[in-house]
Parts: sequence; C-alpha cells; structure tokens
Amino acid sequence: MKKIGNQSYFMSKPVNILSTACIVGPKEKDGPLNPYFDQCLEDEFWGESSWEKAESKIIKETVNLAIAKSKLPSSDIDFCFAGDLLNQCISSSFGLRELNLPFFGIFGACSTFGEALTLGAMSIDGDFATNVVCGASSHFCSAEKQFRFPLELGNQRAPSSQWTVTGSGAAVLSKEGEGPYITAITPRKNCRHGN
Repeated sequence: MKKIGNQSYFMSKPVNILSTACIVGPKEKDGPLNPYFDQCLEDEFWGESSWEKAESKIIKETVNLAIAKSKLPSSDIDFCFAGDLLNQCISSSFGLRELNLPFFGIFGACSTFGEALTLGAMSIDGDFATNVVCGASSHFCSAEKQFRFPLELGNQRAPSSQWTVTGSGAAVLSKEGEGPYITAITPRKNCRHGN
C-alpha cells in the first residue's frame, strides 16, 4: 500500500470484488432501485418474532448469498467485517455467528459498509487475508427504537422524517479475480466543524 497525500492510499495490487448480494424490505422494493436487489421482502418480520431477529436473518442470508455467489467455500473466507446500527452490533453478531469466521464488528452508522470494504481491502493488501466477506445491515423498525421513537408508541411522523433502510448488503473481496476492483481508499477524519 502506498500513501498519497494526507489520507489516501493506493493498493499495491487491486483487491477484487468477487461477488455482492443485497436483500431489502418492502419499502425499498417499491423504489427505483428494485431491479438491482437480489431479494425483496414482503414484510418487515420475514417470519421472525421481532424486528431485531428479522434483521439478524437479513444479514445472515445476505452474507451467505454473497459467499454462494463467489463460489468459494466459507472455509476459504479468512475474516468477516460487518456491522449494523444496534448496540454491540447485535444483529450482525447473532446473525453471522453460524459462519464460524473471525468476526470484526463495525459501527460507523451510514459508513459501516464503506468501513468494512476499507478494512477488508487493507487486510488483503497487507497479506493478512486472501478472501474476506464484508457486510452491513439496518432495519427501519429496530432503528426507530434505538434512535428515534419506538413504533409501539404510535407517534405521528412528520412528512419530512427520514427512513432508515430495511436491508443488508454484502461483498466478498479476494486477492484473485477479474474485477471490479478496489484500487485505493481514503479513510475519513474526525474533526471539529470549521477545521
């Protein structure tokens, strides 16, 4: 890896994005990106008894789909970098424990997937791994409990309220493959406003 400027780095050899997968909820299904999703859910519970369990299932199935599409056995995956919006990355921790892979839980809110790809690419470029899986998930209903107003309270939503996505994305990165590639990264910096 070669540092360029203050915080950008070029990979010594491009890191291959071997496969990707994405599963989303019913609201996302109705949006303009629908043709690009691997699977769209009909309801927020997906057969589970809670929104948190549904989110764990969503990330588990998304990561398993990305691994299946890579045509690699899961035993060839060296690390898993994943996260979600809940305390202690609970959805990804519980959802991915059956993979039995070294797991790095990441919390970066909207940047979680980008951070996972960055750390995965650095691990491969630094010869710490050959193949890694990266993932992130969120669930509107569980995020409302965590950050806004629990849906059980029945609060009125303002028309301008934001909606957290119900869905998950995953990618398998590898030293080998035909691309697309990650060729460079630029991690963010924490700084005070105005600096």
